[in-house]
Amino acid sequence: MLDLNAAAPAFALEGVSDGKPGRFALADFRGRWLVLFFYPADFTFVCPTEVVGFHRRLADFTRLGAAVVGLSVDDVASHTSWAAELGGIAYPLLADPERETSRAYGVLDEGEGRAYRATMIVSPDGKIAYQVVSPMNVGRSVDETLRVLEALQSGRLCPADWKPGEATLDPSLRY
Repeated sequence: MLDLNAAAPAFALEGVSDGKPGRFALADFRGRWLVLFFYPADFTFVCPTEVVGFHRRLADFTRLGAAVVGLSVDDVASHTSWAAELGGIAYPLLADPERETSRAYGVLDEGEGRAYRATMIVSPDGKIAYQVVSPMNVGRSVDETLRVLEALQSGRLCPADWKPGEATLDPSLRY
C-alpha cells in the first residue's frame, strides 16, 4: 500500500463515462478531491452494489467538490456493456488490463490478477489522503467514504463515529 501523504501514482487510462469512451488521467482531477476506487471485476455479484452505490450518491460527492472514478482490470468494452446493463454510470470506469495502475497503487492481488476492493481519497494537490483495502468478498461503504471525505475537508480532528455537522476538535491538539 501507499504511504499517506505520498504522491498518488499518475495514470492515463481508457475508460467509459456516461456511455462515452474516453481517456482519463490523474492530472484531469488535479485541484479537486478524487475518490478512486478499485474493484475486482465487471459482471460479478458484490461489485455492482458498489458501482451503483457510488452512482446513486454521485451528487453528494459532487457537492463536496469531489470526482468519483472506478477502476478494474476489465477492458473498456466490458465496462461499456456492464455500465449499460446497470442502467448507466455517470462517472468514469477505467480499464487497467495491463494491471499497471492497480500494481502502482499496491492493490493488485497478483495471484488472482485482480484488484482488491480498495478506496483511495486523493487530495486536490494529488496526495493520498485516505485509503482502505478490503478482501474480495466484502463490499465497501459509500456512506463511510462520504463521511471520511467530509472529515478530511474539515481540516479538524474528528472523533470516532463523527458525522458531518457534529462538533470537531481543534487541530492544534495532539491526536
